[in-house]
Amino acid sequence: MGGTCAVAIVGAGNVARRHASVLSGFPDVRVVGVTDVVPDAAGALAAEHGALAYPDVAALVDAQPDAVYVCVPPFAHGPAEEAVLAAGLPMFVEKPLAVDLATAERIAPLAERVVTAVGLHWRYLAVVERARDLLAGREVRLVNGAWLDKVPPVDWWVRRESSGGPLIEQAPHVLDVMRLLAGEVVRVHAAGGGRPAVQGADVDAATAAMVHFASGAPGTLTTACVLGWKHRAAVEVIADGLAIAVGEDALLVRDAGGEHRYPGDPVAARVAVDRAFVDAVLGVADDVRVPYAEALRTHRLAAAVARSAATGEAVGV
Repeated sequence: MGGTCAVAIVGAGNVARRHASVLSGFPDVRVVGVTDVVPDAAGALAAEHGALAYPDVAALVDAQPDAVYVCVPPFAHGPAEEAVLAAGLPMFVEKPLAVDLATAERIAPLAERVVTAVGLHWRYLAVVERARDLLAGREVRLVNGAWLDKVPPVDWWVRRESSGGPLIEQAPHVLDVMRLLAGEVVRVHAAGGGRPAVQGADVDAATAAMVHFASGAPGTLTTACVLGWKHRAAVEVIADGLAIAVGEDALLVRDAGGEHRYPGDPVAARVAVDRAFVDAVLGVADDVRVPYAEALRTHRLAAAVARSAATGEAVGV
C-alpha cells in the first residue's frame, strides 16, 4: 500500500498528546482529526497538529481517516471502539482495554476484522527482547512482578469504577511481560487492602498475588499506590543459573560471570509501538506485537487478579 497514513485520535489527554507528537514526527503520517468530551481540549490538540476538531466520535469516523487511535480513560472504553470497528477502520487502543472484562470481551470479536494494536509498549523495549533471548531454552523457576508507585494526578483514577485501580490501570505492562517471559497463567490468588490517602479513593492501596503459571512455575505480583514517586515497575525472573530484572529503565542480569546492567530506552519503545502500527496499516511491515486479541489475554489476567483481590478467593484465568 505505502503512501501517507491519515490518523484521527479519540481523546485529547496526556496520552493522546504523546501519541499525536510521535505520529506527527513521522514523514508518512498526518494527524487529521481529534475529538474529546472536552471540546476545548480537542480544539487545542487539533490546532497544534493542523488537524480538525470533531464534535464526537461519530463525526470523526464519518470523515474516514485511515486509522483511529482510541486514547480514553478506562471507564470510557467501548462505544468509541465499536464505532471505529463498525466503520472497518484500523484501530490503536491505549491500555487498559477497559475498566472491566466484559467490555473488552465484547470488542474482541469485532477487532478481528481489522489491523489493531494496543499500547503495551514494553514489548518494544530492547531490554525486554534481550531478557527474552537470555531466557530462551532455560526453565523459568520463579517470576516476581511489581508496580510500586504514586496515585496519578487525575481525579477519576482513585475510583475503582473509573480506573479499575492499580491492577487494571497500571499493572498490565508488568503482567504482559510476565506472560511474555514465562508463559500463560492458569490461576491467581490475591489480597488487597487499605486506601490511598486521597479524598474519595476506594481503590486498594496495596495488593499482593500468588500467580501460578501453566509451566508449574510460581510467581508473585505486588502493587502499591501510596508513594510520592515510582519506586519500582519491573519483572524479576529466576531461572537455573540466571537472575534477571527488567523494566522500562534497565535490564539487570546476574549469572556465573557476574552482574551486568543494560540501560532501557522507553522513549524509543513508545515510538516503535506507533511506528509498527502505522507500518501495518500502510501494509509495508508486520511488527504489531500486541494486537487486540493478545492484549485481551493480559487484560483477562489483570481482571482475574482484581477479582481475586476483591473476593479473597483463588480465580482461574
